[in-house]
Amino acid sequence: MTLPAGTNGIRQSLASFRKEREADWKAFEALLARVEKRAPRALSEDELLSLPLLYRSALSSLSVARATSLDSALIAYLEALCLRGYFYLYGARRSLRARVGDFFLRDWPAAIRDLWREVWVAVGLTVVGALAGYWLVASDKRWYDAIIEPGLAGGRNPDSSAEMLRSVLYDGGTTHFLSGFAAYLFTHNTQVAILAFALGFAFAVPSVLLILMNGCMLGAIFQIYMAKGLGFELGGWLSIHGTTEMFAIAIAGAAGMRIGTRIAFPGELTRMAAAAQAGRVAATAMIGVTVMLLFAGLLEGIGRQTISSDTARYAIGGAMLSFWICYFYLLRMVRHGNG
Repeated sequence: MTLPAGTNGIRQSLASFRKEREADWKAFEALLARVEKRAPRALSEDELLSLPLLYRSALSSLSVARATSLDSALIAYLEALCLRGYFYLYGARRSLRARVGDFFLRDWPAAIRDLWREVWVAVGLTVVGALAGYWLVASDKRWYDAIIEPGLAGGRNPDSSAEMLRSVLYDGGTTHFLSGFAAYLFTHNTQVAILAFALGFAFAVPSVLLILMNGCMLGAIFQIYMAKGLGFELGGWLSIHGTTEMFAIAIAGAAGMRIGTRIAFPGELTRMAAAAQAGRVAATAMIGVTVMLLFAGLLEGIGRQTISSDTARYAIGGAMLSFWICYFYLLRMVRHGNG
């Protein structure tokens, strides 16, 4: 690049140089600011792909600016911009421990907050399904066998006596049965969570139906216990693991719905780009769901079998629900308040 002679020529050259390239500098700076404040998933796929191109463009501009001795302030700006870009694109890789810490402290809670609408929809669908299941069995007990699988029923049905139903909740003599039933229930709910997520690509319809059906089964079981005056006791028995497990299923359903709705309504993006964008958030949420299901399995296999006090059961279930709500939705406020 040859500069015209004289001060006016230098100014004209500098103005022309800025006009040609400043848009790329600003775009690169804006993208870097976003990924530095949040995470790479804050950018779309196209934006992530543009980062290396914009970095090379900034390096080229810096090289020209140095070679032609343009404005020193501009050179300093481009040097700082290129340095930021280098450290982001080619800086030292973070350790596994740091990445795991980022996942639990930032990425996973952020993904759940991003899915808040879908999570509320999943919770609402569960409630609607539970009410429908309760009403159907209350109106005609034959619905119970149509809704509840034999393995999930565990020998319980509308004709079971109050003593038999109570023994499932408290009787230490049925430890073998309880252990087997707990394992079956955990496997069932894990399958529901996986399928609610995996089938979401079909415009979210299977995810919605699975969440509704799972709520329907919950309502049907509650009906036979409430009919015998044991609804409160069943609630305590289920709450130890249920608050964690049902929350995990709601999140899995929400992740599936996010993918399905983005495929159905991609907006300005292509369907593939919209699905990829939604998939990043959904996949992060689902990695966390596996952690929640492991927690639920431990609570189900140990706590529910050894704790017989209704008060203690509700206390544990309530404490776990409070923990997840604080972790997902309040941790960000605390961290922002501290920093």
